[in-house]
Amino acid sequence: MFDAVHALPSPYSEDERIAWMPEPRSGPVWNDRLAKQNVLLAETDGNEALGFMSLEQLEKAGHAYVDFAYIAGPARGSGLFRALYEQIEEEARAQGKHKLETHASLMAQSAFAAMGFTVLHEEQVEMASPNGPQKLRRFAMLKDL
Repeated sequence: MFDAVHALPSPYSEDERIAWMPEPRSGPVWNDRLAKQNVLLAETDGNEALGFMSLEQLEKAGHAYVDFAYIAGPARGSGLFRALYEQIEEEARAQGKHKLETHASLMAQSAFAAMGFTVLHEEQVEMASPNGPQKLRRFAMLKDL
């Protein structure tokens, strides 16, 4: 996830990427957050992570949230995003969900649009950075299942 944000070409500035993810995520808070979600992980035969996507349940009846969707550089353009997303959608349908929501980065917005999501509105999220607050653009998106 850290490499997907920092090591690949991005529409975000270096300061924005540092604010978004200053270091790789780990520890109890991170573990607790992921433990509450359905997480799909794609790996090579050598157990190297290629990407992951997660589904979080929302309090709104019939809604679920695609919280994380990251694809490592070597797997970009391989169809992995679509493959992970199709499994996430299948899981959401199996749970009786009829809407999926997400907040897509500038990098992920077109991939979610290709899966049938529509943009509800653009947002700016302010995050702290060593070089001062950064406003990161993202898109609130929705898909009817």
